[in-house]
Amino acid sequence: MAAKLKKGDKVVVLTGKDKGKQGEIASVDPKSGKAVVEGVNVAIRHTRQTQTSQGGRQPKAMPIELSNLAFLDANGKATRVGFRTEDGKKVRFAKTTGDVI
Repeated sequence: MAAKLKKGDKVVVLTGKDKGKQGEIASVDPKSGKAVVEGVNVAIRHTRQTQTSQGGRQPKAMPIELSNLAFLDANGKATRVGFRTEDGKKVRFAKTTGDVI
């Protein structure tokens, strides 16, 4: 199945501790059905000091389920994503406005 959400899309979180937060998708893992969104679902990771990097507590964005994310349309509202063919090409569009993404 084609991916409804892709890297670089602006999304809003629908459920969980970060509900209502907005961000851009940094990476998507379609096999597990999860995506990493910048600034959302941040955890503190402790890293050991090495010769090249300073150790300590560093924030890291963790993956979040794709079902808990919604695409932001041109108006800044959450919308679902659909597919249709235009000029022989399959394109994504926002269900609320009908605009091609």
